[in-house]
Amino acid sequence: MSESYTANDLLNAIAAASKTLGERRDEINRLNVFPVPDGDTGTNMSLTLESVVGNIASLPIGADGVAIRKAITTGALMGARGNSGVITSQILRGLCEGSVGCEDVDAASIDAALSHAVDVAFSAVRKPVEGTILTVLKDSAAAAKRARKKKLATEEALAAVVDEAYASVQRTPDLLPVLKENGVVDAGGYGLAIFFDAFASALTGREGPMRDELAFARQAAPKVEIEQINDWEGSDYRYCTEFLVHSDEVDVDAAKDFLPTMGDCDLMVGMHPNFKVHVHSNRPDEVLRWFLDHDAQVSEVHIHNMQQQSVARSDALAAERQAEVKPLGFVAVAAGEGNAKILESLGVDVVVSGGQTMNPSTKDLLDAAGRVNADAVIILPNNKNIIMAAQSACELSEKPCAVVPTKSVPEAFAALFGVDESASLEDNVEAMTEAYADVKTGEVTTAIKDSKDAAGNPIKEGDVIGIADGAIEAVGSCVQAVAMELLAAMDADDADTLTILAGEDFADDAFEALVARIGEEFDELEIDAHRGDQPLYPLVMSVE
Repeated sequence: MSESYTANDLLNAIAAASKTLGERRDEINRLNVFPVPDGDTGTNMSLTLESVVGNIASLPIGADGVAIRKAITTGALMGARGNSGVITSQILRGLCEGSVGCEDVDAASIDAALSHAVDVAFSAVRKPVEGTILTVLKDSAAAAKRARKKKLATEEALAAVVDEAYASVQRTPDLLPVLKENGVVDAGGYGLAIFFDAFASALTGREGPMRDELAFARQAAPKVEIEQINDWEGSDYRYCTEFLVHSDEVDVDAAKDFLPTMGDCDLMVGMHPNFKVHVHSNRPDEVLRWFLDHDAQVSEVHIHNMQQQSVARSDALAAERQAEVKPLGFVAVAAGEGNAKILESLGVDVVVSGGQTMNPSTKDLLDAAGRVNADAVIILPNNKNIIMAAQSACELSEKPCAVVPTKSVPEAFAALFGVDESASLEDNVEAMTEAYADVKTGEVTTAIKDSKDAAGNPIKEGDVIGIADGAIEAVGSCVQAVAMELLAAMDADDADTLTILAGEDFADDAFEALVARIGEEFDELEIDAHRGDQPLYPLVMSVE
């Protein structure tokens, strides 16, 4: 049974899969066992796919299959970066060549395309190694063949391929000892599984989140010291060298015999007149000279010093592993770059973006707590609508976790001044809660519908309103005037300090004028003014 998918459907699915791979490339990069000479695996695969998308985007409307396949294979070849990118380009080439003559997307055409992709990709690698992207490709192709024999529908066949791709990724540590030693799966294989998954989702319209069985794939960085960079095998060479070759006459067999004499991890893929060359060598000049001496032109030359990159990456990994675990860490929710910077300056480890109009989920807060390098964590929700999610996150957290139920960013500022890192989690929660107990928070924003203020007076959509601890206390047409009225309602005359945060749309000159006006009217009030850059709220203020 086949499904009727147009060429445009397939191209859109490739673009969607490329976008997903780009969004998750850092996740893939973190799995790299080896500090990368060619750029991280996720980055290389993503850049290769971006080149493909750029090529197919330039196709004229109604382009035929020949033009589409050429755009994909040429884009992949020209944009390939590093070993992972080059192998990805060959997988795409194989998929395109294997689909020639297939009129529909069905189990048979999926089998044909993946089977040919295996042949092309494996032929590009001089020494294929099990437990890599090639293994995941081979296992996925085997799943496609089983789906064809069972005569599965298209969507079922694609699902079978995706499921097997993820299962194969999970098996890679059993095939490649260095993966098991470092507690990770193969990065390239994981990237390929994500690509297959995103492509199938976009093509079939499958809804819901990407498959997330691979929580194991997001573990910490490798645990062991890495002394030398390589792709799949040890390299004694300094320079990662890659470039494009343009020639109608270059002897491919002679070139493939020459490259291993200059180094390792050598690849030459493509066909006359365009090829991609990749090799690790101590003499990139001689590699380039050989092709120039054989009447070939070269372009897009990239040479990276792998030893320098290896030292830098190893130092970074060592520093990360040796970072001292704090007794107490903090997660806070806030909107606005300025607010985030202030919270970080006060000791917050992770700031989760969110607030009144965007409440982070329990998972968002749980993940943030997990990223804090501390024995225990305190979450500052800074909004009454986020407190329950924060409490749920604490209940699910594997490390001790508690909530200080702040309802605004200024309350969090005050709470953080009550921290005593030598005290227990429970004592800090109590002390921080007491520290912000006397804080009164006010916010100035714009009414989005008709309503009434605290006294029952009418409010029209578009009015500027001032809210003090949840009650609308001031209404007007001017932010500055409403702010002054709001401060009076907050008993600023009796307060010692005022913290005032300017929103992203409140101009600097208007903010400075308001601060000066407040200073004149409340001459005994100590004013702490900052740009919070929060959206929708031109001003957030607190007095205590």
